[in-house]
Amino acid sequence: MLKVGIIGCGNIAYGSHLPAYIGNNEAKVVALCDINSEKFSRFEKFLGKLPKYTDYKEMIEKENLDFVDICTPNYLHAEIAIYAMKHGLHVFCEKPDTISVENALKMKQVQEQTGKHLMVMRNNRYWYSTKELKKMIDNGDFGEIYTGRCGWIRRRGIPGRGGWFTTKAQSGGGPLIDLGVHMIDLAIYLMGNPKAVSVTGCTYNKFADSEDEQDSVHATFGEAVKGGTFDVEDLATGFIKFENGASLQIEFSWASNIEKEKNFVELRGTKLGVKWEDGIYTLYNGKAVNRLQDCISKLRQEKHHTLIHKANILHFIDVINGKAEPDFVIDQGVNMIKILCGIYESAQTGKEVILK
Repeated sequence: MLKVGIIGCGNIAYGSHLPAYIGNNEAKVVALCDINSEKFSRFEKFLGKLPKYTDYKEMIEKENLDFVDICTPNYLHAEIAIYAMKHGLHVFCEKPDTISVENALKMKQVQEQTGKHLMVMRNNRYWYSTKELKKMIDNGDFGEIYTGRCGWIRRRGIPGRGGWFTTKAQSGGGPLIDLGVHMIDLAIYLMGNPKAVSVTGCTYNKFADSEDEQDSVHATFGEAVKGGTFDVEDLATGFIKFENGASLQIEFSWASNIEKEKNFVELRGTKLGVKWEDGIYTLYNGKAVNRLQDCISKLRQEKHHTLIHKANILHFIDVINGKAEPDFVIDQGVNMIKILCGIYESAQTGKEVILK
C-alpha cells in the first residue's frame, strides 16, 4: 500500500484529488498539509484522523511517505516537487507544472537525477472521447493533422478574484496558464506531441474592476479577497507553430462577452477533421458529419469531471507500481511552460518568440 501525503487542502484537492484515494486498495492518504488548519476537517470525514501539518517539509521529514500530491498555488509547485524528489518521494502535482521555464528545467533535472516519478495533472487525456480519438489518430484515420484551434472561454468565470489566482507572482498569469494548460495539452497530445518552435500572443485585462455576476461554477475555485490584486489577463489569444510544420490557434478567457462558456479542441486532418467540446466529439470530412452516439452515452456515465482527475491519479499509482508506462513525461511539461511563458513574452513585446 503506497502512502501519500496531500499538500494543499483547498477545493481542487477536496473535490478532484480526494476521490482517487477513497476506497483505494493501492494508495492511502496518511497525512495532510496546509497553512490553514481549518481546511483539514472535511478531509477527515472521509479519511479519519490523520497527522496534520502546516509545513510540508516537516511532513515529508516525519512521515514515511511514498509520494506527495501537490495541490497548492502555482508558484509553490516546483519548490515542493523538487524538495520531495530530493527526499526520495515520487510526486503527483496539480497543473500547471510551474510558472517559469527556469523552474520547469530544475524540475526536469531533479527528476532525472533522482529517478523518481513526476507527473502533472493532464486530466483531459482521460475522457473516453479522448482515448477513442487518440486511437483513431494513431491508426492514421485522420491522415496528416496540419492545423487546429483550441480554447476555454467563459462569459464571467474569474476564480478567487483578488486572491492568488489573480496575483501574477503566485499564479504566473490568468486564464492562459490556468485554462490554457488543459486545452493546449489536449490538442498537442492528440497531434502526437510535436515540439513547439515559436509562439505569438496577445493578452487583455478588461474586467478586473467589473462587478458583473459570475456565471461559471469554476468561479468558485480559490478564495476571493476583497480589494486584492488583479494584475493578470482575463483573456489571451495566440498562435503556436510546431517543428513538423503544424500550427495551433488558441483563445482562453475568464471573462468575455460570448454566448456561453465552452472548452474545445478542433483539429484539421487531410482525411478527417474533428471538433471536441466538453467531452463529446464530432467527426467531419468533405461529405459527412458523424457525431458518435457511443461517445455521448459514455459521457453521461462519466457524469462529472472528478472521474477524469481520478483516472489520472490512478494511472500515476499504476506507474509507481510498475503496472503502466507513464503517458506524461517531464519534457512535455517543459514544452508546455515554454509555450505559455513565450506567449506572455510575445504579448509584452509585440513580437514572435522563438522557443529554444
